[in-house]
Amino acid sequence: MNVIKKEAMETSAEAQLQRKVSSTHAGSLTSSSTVKESKMVGFDDVQLQLLDWLTGGNRNRQIIPITGMGGIGKTTLARHIFEHALVKEHFDIRAWTTISQTYNVRETLRQVLHQVSGDLRSDLSEEDLGVKLRKYLLSRSKYLIILDDMWSVEVWEKMMVFFPDKNDGSRIVVTTRLSNLATELTNSNSIGMRFLDDICSWSLFSKTVFGDEGFPLHLEEIGKKIVGKCKGLPLSIVVIGGLLAKSELTLEYWEHIEENLSSVVNSENDEYCLRVLKLSYDHLPAYLKPCFLYMGMFGEDQRIGVSELMRLGVSEGFLKPIINKSSKTIAKEYLKELVDRNLILVHALGAVGNIKYCKMHDLVRDLSFQEAEKQRFYYLLGQHCPRGINSQRRIVIPRSTSAMTVRDAMETMSSHARSFICGAYTDCRLLDFRFLRTLSSSKYLEENVFQLVNLRYLKAVVGEGFQIPSSISLLWNLHTLIVSCWGGEPTTAPVEIWKMHQLKHVDVCGGIYLPDPRSGHSDVMMENLETLKGVIDFNLNEEVVKRIPNIKKLWITYEDKVMEGVKCLSYLQCLSKLESLRCFFRYGSDAGYLHSISFPHSLKKLFLQCGKFHLEEILEKIASLPLLEKLRLSYGQFATRSWEIFEGQFPSLKYLRLDDCMKMECWTLEGSCLPRLEQLHLSFMVLKDFPSEIGEIPNLKSIQLKYCSESMAVSLKKIVDEQEELQGDPSFHVLIRSRKVSQELQSLATPNFRVVKL
Repeated sequence: MNVIKKEAMETSAEAQLQRKVSSTHAGSLTSSSTVKESKMVGFDDVQLQLLDWLTGGNRNRQIIPITGMGGIGKTTLARHIFEHALVKEHFDIRAWTTISQTYNVRETLRQVLHQVSGDLRSDLSEEDLGVKLRKYLLSRSKYLIILDDMWSVEVWEKMMVFFPDKNDGSRIVVTTRLSNLATELTNSNSIGMRFLDDICSWSLFSKTVFGDEGFPLHLEEIGKKIVGKCKGLPLSIVVIGGLLAKSELTLEYWEHIEENLSSVVNSENDEYCLRVLKLSYDHLPAYLKPCFLYMGMFGEDQRIGVSELMRLGVSEGFLKPIINKSSKTIAKEYLKELVDRNLILVHALGAVGNIKYCKMHDLVRDLSFQEAEKQRFYYLLGQHCPRGINSQRRIVIPRSTSAMTVRDAMETMSSHARSFICGAYTDCRLLDFRFLRTLSSSKYLEENVFQLVNLRYLKAVVGEGFQIPSSISLLWNLHTLIVSCWGGEPTTAPVEIWKMHQLKHVDVCGGIYLPDPRSGHSDVMMENLETLKGVIDFNLNEEVVKRIPNIKKLWITYEDKVMEGVKCLSYLQCLSKLESLRCFFRYGSDAGYLHSISFPHSLKKLFLQCGKFHLEEILEKIASLPLLEKLRLSYGQFATRSWEIFEGQFPSLKYLRLDDCMKMECWTLEGSCLPRLEQLHLSFMVLKDFPSEIGEIPNLKSIQLKYCSESMAVSLKKIVDEQEELQGDPSFHVLIRSRKVSQELQSLATPNFRVVKL
């Protein structure tokens, strides 16, 4: 199918580009419709940076990519630069060509040659056109070529030989929606377009609607609401502004526009916004399209947890199997591709730089939803239950759906449904859904769920006192089990859970008691289990660890002394693939647990909540872990009142957080320790002085103090001042957060040393 599609696109490319050439005047694109006048607001700093790169002293030919999602202003920026007086004066030759998805190298070369030389011959081959263009560019001085809307590095690889590097300061500017394409084109200068802030969005909206005239006061409040819903996307602001510029200036009409903004923007000018963005969807490879469509089911402005998204993708069968790659690795690669294509926005990063939450711009979500609706990819239940729901295979019920609508839907749903995702807080009675593979419900779980043998993904709430039945072992396809215990009361699993070979992820909010597996049974190996979260008083013994050999993430809590005298945590070192460990000790749990702990060298993330245990011994073990990137310690105390870190310790640590670790008064750093530390967070700490060596850590980016002593902040400010004297601008920034902020502390505030009162 991909080969057929490529041939079809190439067939139509020449005719399409012929039309582009015929619309271009001889000589240059100054008066061409390709560079029609458009407003540019909010990118002054970016424009100055681009001008500097274009006209700067570097004499090598440079490629400068401009990247960003559709409609964010890439082409507008390139147009303004192309017509800038300084650029016209600096370059002897300028040419603009649009590559697009259906590119044709021969026609593109002919278009550029026509603009720079006036030659419009159509009988030359691709090679002859390229040679002629190269000779012409070699015979002239500096040139600037704008390659607008590039979708593939292949087109550049075919043309690059015809744009000579004459060591005279020539430049090539490329606009593209693909951020990863920029890295393939160059490893130096590139510009990533960002969304407009509130001030710039308002300025662009005002100029679009009223030009240089003042904004009517009676429309200002509703106007700001309209602008806010555009979420900083210039395309959306310009389209809605253009509509309002031609409409009546009444408060009632503008309120109507604000209430129906999404449908108005998408219907104005023959759905111009969606047509612009749809190019990005059309260019997606086949394996990414279902992933993109699936994300449209999440709510407007909803932050989407990457872990949940990946597991849903696996259960829905969206991931294309790749030899020697886990499903998690493939899912991460898919997500990165969507981010690189600027269809998905990174909302929040984890402590070590991984993507934790993502979002979709409202217009992109509208595109995803419309395409999903066209293809009957899933059905989003509204406030009225239609008859056609009985033929749907993937059903999504938003949180806002009424209980009556949900009940009606459940009665008419097809028993052949494969996916059921319900965000509504109402009982969902699943009667006969034997083919169901994905079930996510925000309401109570019923026992008959454990008879749905085809389930791969199960997420639900259980009531107080609920005990998981032994019939759970019937779910032999299940790989993800996520349970929330109502009221925070733990649930108990039957011993049959150890027979579930396919389980990969178990996450129980509120806690779960796991029984010991029955010894002597060879069929209880859980070789696929990677995540086990929420286990209480977990008896880690030889029998258990050999049944979960591939566990990567383990969150456990010890609440009492039922395990007293058992060195269960010494068996952690047997889990050779464990990467993330959270271990909480509560109430009267025995300190012996912590002192007997032995960590595997594979550990990358560690969070210990230590009660009032002494930390020196455990930190000595932690410091030698070669791969540890993230460390968080809560409570505990330093018996010696000091912590000394020696050279060579914590070789990979990027994130360090200490919360309420008592009696730590002195902190000493010896030699080149903590070489990769990027973030340091301290809360409820009373250090006498910060070690001056903190300022010498090469990768340090930020330090945060929360509810710490004022003397710590003053000590840290001295280090910041020293770094400013040595470097001009410190490599790290400081944030002080406290309930009480004295005038002395507030007077220390600078852009690099922020003080915030909580």
